[in-house]
Amino acid sequence: MTARPLPGAERWSVPAPVLSGSLLTDAEALRAYTAEAEKLLGELPAKPGRDAGQQQLAAEVIADQRRLRSAFLELHVERVYLALTGGLREQRSLSELVFAAAEAFPGLTPTEAQMAAERECGQSDKEGREIDQGIFFHWVLRSPQAGPHLMRAMLRPTQRARSLLGEFSRTGSLDLGTVRLELIDRAAHITLCNGRFLNAEDNQLVDDLETAVDLALLDDRVKVGVLRGGKMTHPRYQGRRVFCAGINLVDLHQGRISLVDFLLRRELGYLHKLIRGVQVDDAWPRPLVEKPWVAAVDTFAIGGGMQMLFAVDHVVAAADSYVSLPAAQEGIVPGMANLRLTALAGGRLSRQVILSGRKLWAGEPDAGVVCDEVVDPKLMDASVDAAVDRLASPAVVPNRHMINLSEEPMDRLRAYAAEFALEQALRLYSPDVIDKVDRFSAGASSDRRNGSVS
Repeated sequence: MTARPLPGAERWSVPAPVLSGSLLTDAEALRAYTAEAEKLLGELPAKPGRDAGQQQLAAEVIADQRRLRSAFLELHVERVYLALTGGLREQRSLSELVFAAAEAFPGLTPTEAQMAAERECGQSDKEGREIDQGIFFHWVLRSPQAGPHLMRAMLRPTQRARSLLGEFSRTGSLDLGTVRLELIDRAAHITLCNGRFLNAEDNQLVDDLETAVDLALLDDRVKVGVLRGGKMTHPRYQGRRVFCAGINLVDLHQGRISLVDFLLRRELGYLHKLIRGVQVDDAWPRPLVEKPWVAAVDTFAIGGGMQMLFAVDHVVAAADSYVSLPAAQEGIVPGMANLRLTALAGGRLSRQVILSGRKLWAGEPDAGVVCDEVVDPKLMDASVDAAVDRLASPAVVPNRHMINLSEEPMDRLRAYAAEFALEQALRLYSPDVIDKVDRFSAGASSDRRNGSVS
């Protein structure tokens, strides 16, 4: 290797190694190269204190590491994944997998310590190490061997849900923090209760929702699940039900929205479980336990809220409500919406909603691709109960299983998820998103919703 430039120099002169095709040899080359790069980055000031030359140098060093990581994974991803999962015998969560990769293959993904340091920074002050996690999952999900294994692993019930199943069985209700779960007759009612923030999504809401979905699927008494927003404490919507305001942009600005534990976990976790069910190894004849779902939309379902509607079997919407996906205006990708809304509505309406930010009011004809029933707000409770009664029929589960298999084959979803993992990671740290999030946060006031779209 040639000598490292001094901090403040404007070029990075350490050449990337040529990969040989041998996993052990290439892993050592990756380790040595990234160690040298990290040493240089450690000698630079923290990102906010860098001058233009130092920032350019850091960008070059980081970009070269990413090119090498991507090339390494293109060659070795299946052997890496086999090593991390004991030859496919172990099923790991997203965070377990990506941190195991950092330990087993130094330099391949960020360490837990590096990610902890990133979490202390606002979004604009981070190095963007989540992009390296996005690269990792891009190649894992693309792999015809590793990808399906990871997708199945993400359908396991969470440890938190398993630990709470006994309590839910005894009491029939749980307060999970931002979500309330109640068994009413044959239905598990999951109520979003992040009322101060209009049910805006954050890491905690994702964890609470997945726990509630798991419990509803695991409890044999539950025949149908219901998703609905609770009553708000936000001054503008005081006492009104709101379904979901999407991603909390203030949390994003402050660096509290995680690519792995929020954006990827949401898509491959509870949203996927709404469609496919939860994996129970001793279940027969299939290892997936699935149930039908109803969503009740009061006031609005924005961003991630609208995305939930694509994963359920029946949507009841209040006549004065609307749905929207203004993700392109915020600069990010709205999860699986580009896949699912296009399947439901076709490309033209999808472009209007996703690219141009068109809002669909429940009563207009085009909203029919999302909303199955539009009712007077006073009739919401009765309409939800009637939907539960219809979907509790024993023949519903096998038929929804076949519809979902036809509508969204696993390999199609996996191919989309592989691209999403990388594209979303890149968008989170793009200059336009950072600028928009900063301006949103600076202009937020008590009479604006504390969160927006995803």
